[in-house]
Amino acid sequence: MTDSCYHIPVLLKESIDGLNIQPDGVYVDVTFGGGGHSREILSRLGQKGHLFSFDQDADAELNIRNTGTCSEGQDIGPDSRFTFVRSNFRYLKNWMRYYEVDHIDGLLADLGVSSHHFDDETRGFSFRFNAPLDMRMNKRSGQTAADLLNKADEKELADIFYLYGELKTARRLAAAIVKKRAEKPFAVTEDLTEAVSPLLPKEREKKDMAKVFQALRIEVNHEMDALKEMLKAATELIGQGGRLSVITYHSLEDRIVKNVMKAGNAEGKQEQDFFGKIQSPFLLVNNKVIIPSEEEQQLNPRSRSAKLRIAEKK
Repeated sequence: MTDSCYHIPVLLKESIDGLNIQPDGVYVDVTFGGGGHSREILSRLGQKGHLFSFDQDADAELNIRNTGTCSEGQDIGPDSRFTFVRSNFRYLKNWMRYYEVDHIDGLLADLGVSSHHFDDETRGFSFRFNAPLDMRMNKRSGQTAADLLNKADEKELADIFYLYGELKTARRLAAAIVKKRAEKPFAVTEDLTEAVSPLLPKEREKKDMAKVFQALRIEVNHEMDALKEMLKAATELIGQGGRLSVITYHSLEDRIVKNVMKAGNAEGKQEQDFFGKIQSPFLLVNNKVIIPSEEEQQLNPRSRSAKLRIAEKK
């Protein structure tokens, strides 16, 4: 059991209410994290219901034994209704096939990076600490942020900062990194902050630095590709009347989720029938995004950029 608060679930009631849980249904939480959302789903399932929860981070798996919020840590313990899948959610379809599940009644995704990752001084997710430039959600495989900074060419780096950080100074940032690594390879977060901070406007230095780290994290973990693959699998797996409930935190992922719910694909390409009606596998449950209350935003600053979208399978 963990002693500190791993993660306070965002929009907990709204996102789980949005699933419209059937007691005997099969549900998937593709972002287990601290276990708060999974615990709430389990509390609403009957004895014949089942929950599959995904997470590729070994730290998250420890929270099976501590799945409440900070104030109410309760163990899931041995529960025949619960299966933990230690994997990236991009492999959702493969794992459901492995467990012989051909359809599900709902899927929840909280796409935010947990406070645990930002607060862990050893993972390199935050510029608040001088730590190894790792940023991998799965510490067992893949290249680190340091590998990326030291090996990617200037154009590739510029594209990463522009696409995933939406930074107007992307080209200058990439040039500065290439120049810096010629003197000494990047190894720790301080190497990165020293290289790019002179290029960031002082009035928004912290905000833009966060975008630099966000862009690298997204690329290191292939987050956008994984999201598209997971949503495609969810579209195929969710049965008629089933729900898709997704919490996003930045415009890139929100745009993909919005496109899938409205058009049935990540690109937002709308197909029409003979009568001009848009063909989509989903009906929007909430036409307007749901955002956290002022009270929740005060209690949990991480929730301030959160948006919840819910759709029902036709």
